[in-house]
Amino acid sequence: MLEEGAGPSPEVFSLPTGEQVKLEASSVCFCTVHRDEPQHKILVLVNPQDTKTVVAVYVKQSWWATEDVLRTSNPSREGLMKVQSFGERIVLFILNVVIFGRLERNLDDDDMFFLPHSVKEEAKILWRDGAAVGFYTTKRKGSLCGDSTGTCYLLPVFDTVFVRRRHRRRGLGLTMLQDFCQTFREDEALGVSWPISPAMYQVCRKFLAAHPAERGRLWEVEPPGAWGQRDNIWLKVQLQQSRLHPDSHPGHSKEAVATRGQTSQDDGPGLSHNGEDHKERISRDREQTDGDHAVKAAAGWLARACWAGQEGRTVAGAGLPGGPACSPAPDPRRLS
Repeated sequence: MLEEGAGPSPEVFSLPTGEQVKLEASSVCFCTVHRDEPQHKILVLVNPQDTKTVVAVYVKQSWWATEDVLRTSNPSREGLMKVQSFGERIVLFILNVVIFGRLERNLDDDDMFFLPHSVKEEAKILWRDGAAVGFYTTKRKGSLCGDSTGTCYLLPVFDTVFVRRRHRRRGLGLTMLQDFCQTFREDEALGVSWPISPAMYQVCRKFLAAHPAERGRLWEVEPPGAWGQRDNIWLKVQLQQSRLHPDSHPGHSKEAVATRGQTSQDDGPGLSHNGEDHKERISRDREQTDGDHAVKAAAGWLARACWAGQEGRTVAGAGLPGGPACSPAPDPRRLS
């Protein structure tokens, strides 16, 4: 009807901000809801001045502002809830394709990008105070890795995760990762899809620091997740921290060289020991030693797990967290 130009003048949709957008052919377009069923589309209204910005969607025979689609009047919708109904599929689509894909992702950065989800994608939406604020999706063990392959995932995988900008830095990413681990508590190994974004890497670091029992279960994986396609996330964390605190002698670190002899009126008393206070130097050395021990411990765990598998023992029988037998231990250099 819009393409035919029926009617004397185009209708107008009023945004919550008071701005009005004309409902005409140049301001509407179709978006595919599911990547594996392209025939199913949803009509969206875009800002004529910025066609990448979706301002409304057409649902239930009327136009709704994007934010209104994400709200609910059901008080029982709180926390993480599994996507089951068609309406929840629409909410997942809006969060993924519209909010993340078009509104809250810096299109100029080399950032993560999510395709529309499969019609059977397993997902949970995070509800807070009557609105959908994030989601995460999973690949179950035994599910197909793609539409055109017969290969199946060998372990459950934490695949995509998103939290809206104004709700970040509140521990919601940690909440979703913990929920994933608890959902598959019976599985001996769990995966996080490669590549892990810097923000998700920090979530994993904090989660594993607080939950030591999960350190042997969580792996960064490429599909289908065979042992040669897994990197232990906790070992990567330790190697990263080891690089941040390289082995050095007091007074000869890059930091000490860079700051030596530089003072200002706000610096206070001068530092001894070539620019370092004695207590600070001891603390830094102790931190470096602890980091070295942590790297050795993580690498030792992997080596013992692989040895147990090669000897025909179960990993649990070797006094380690449960898990299947490994292929030869990964080269730590590959994890760096």
